[in-house]
Amino acid sequence: MTTRDDGFAVFRRLLPDVLPDGAGVSALRDGGIADELGVLSLDNVFGTLWTRPGLDPRSRSLVTLGILIALRATDELRFHFPIALRNGLTRDEIAEVIYHASGYAGFPAAATARTVAVETLDGDA
Repeated sequence: MTTRDDGFAVFRRLLPDVLPDGAGVSALRDGGIADELGVLSLDNVFGTLWTRPGLDPRSRSLVTLGILIALRATDELRFHFPIALRNGLTRDEIAEVIYHASGYAGFPAAATARTVAVETLDGDA
């Protein structure tokens, strides 16, 4: 198996509803500017980083949420809050990540993350 294959398998596990069943890697390309970015994420993020043995998926989600909150990466948080639930975090633990980030990334970043979490996780009790 290649890194890209591993990445695609991780992507499908973490984001099961993003691509239709049977879709391949090419479904991540749209023909627009920089359309290989999604494919590169399979190799570099999902295939290399998410498959490393040093941290379990739950721990990786904790780290990822903290980084994305600090970066105010709202588009990515919309994907990673549900991934965190899938990886075993509870809604209360996600709230604690947001609270904790307020002390290091600032209240505006934490407030933005809270807004995205409410929008994204509403109904995922």
